[in-house]
Amino acid sequence: MSEGKIRTETHDRIFKIIIDNPAKKNAFSPAMMEQLSDALTELHNNDSYWVGVICAEGKDFTAGLDMPKFFGPTAEKRNIREGNVDVFGLGKRCKKPIVSAVQGIVFTIGIELMLAGDIVVAADDSRFCQMESKRGIAPLGGAHFRFLSRTGWGNAMYHLFLCDEFTASRAREIGLIQEVVPAGQQIERAMALAAIIARNAPLGIQVTKEAALKYVEHGEKAAIAYIPTVRERVLNSADAKEGIQSFIERRAAVFQGR
Repeated sequence: MSEGKIRTETHDRIFKIIIDNPAKKNAFSPAMMEQLSDALTELHNNDSYWVGVICAEGKDFTAGLDMPKFFGPTAEKRNIREGNVDVFGLGKRCKKPIVSAVQGIVFTIGIELMLAGDIVVAADDSRFCQMESKRGIAPLGGAHFRFLSRTGWGNAMYHLFLCDEFTASRAREIGLIQEVVPAGQQIERAMALAAIIARNAPLGIQVTKEAALKYVEHGEKAAIAYIPTVRERVLNSADAKEGIQSFIERRAAVFQGR
């Protein structure tokens, strides 16, 4: 059996990150975690990439961790590079917008990975479960607060306490995901959304994400105080000038990311 890995592809301004371990339901090894962190760091640092898409090979997004490789006598060493993006967005978070496409089994860290991004497209056969407490542990990748921020207290506690499996339609109903599409179309739809995002000014998109995170992390006062930074970052940019000129000339803007 071949070892699982993280693959990447470049599609114009879109950096596609692919979880590739379908023989084991895309379960993550420590090496795959390192590779995903490296890929997210490349997306973060490379000015050629304006949007990221995270998706997976096979019928399932991920069944979670390959547990023996993380815990116990056969555990493998993890070597995340200093300064890298945290795959769960608990430390350094990717500044670029990320669209995740999920399908089939989306358990434990699968939910936490998609919630560390920004937009989620789910196949209608997706099955979600944050089941750690059924195994005597608890979520460690951010589910305890990102469920809350996405779905509200009652919905978050309902699924975190029950550790139940729920459908894509339920996930959409409570706001955990944004779109449901027929199985097999989730990656195509995520790429289409990424292409729409990539037609917008990347500086504007990135600073919007930064400003939104200011609110999430520090509240409304901090978000308001950040507005002058937003203004300075975008109003003096070449892309702002292009946006105004394209409006005057009644044509689509062509942004350069500067």
